[in-house]
Amino acid sequence: MSGELPAYAERVLEVAERIPPGRVMTYGDVAEWLGEGGPRQVGRVMALYGGAVPWWRVVRADGVPLPGHERRALEHYRTEGTPLRATPSGEPRLAMRRARWDGREEGPGGDEAHT
Repeated sequence: MSGELPAYAERVLEVAERIPPGRVMTYGDVAEWLGEGGPRQVGRVMALYGGAVPWWRVVRADGVPLPGHERRALEHYRTEGTPLRATPSGEPRLAMRRARWDGREEGPGGDEAHT
C-alpha cells in the first residue's frame, strides 16, 4: 500500500480532527457531515487510519466506549471533560445529549449546554 490515504479517508480524518476536546460525533454524524458514506464506512476508516487523530471523539451512537479501547478512551474523556454518565450497573458511558457536537464552530466561551 502506498503512503497515500484514500480521499474519503482523508475527509473522515479531517472531520475527526475538527471535533473539539470534550465533544464527540457518532460515526453516522461524520457521514452526514460529509454528505457521503455511512456509519460503517466511517467506522472502517477510523479502524484502519484513525490512530493519528483523536479517535476517541468519533463514537458509537449508544455512547459505549470503543470495545477493546475502553480504558484509553475513558482516560481521554476524563482529561478533556467529556460528559459521562453511569449505567444502572455502574459502567461509564458518554452522556450523548451533552457530549455530541453538531459540527458548528463554538464561540470562545464554548457551548453553554456542554458545561
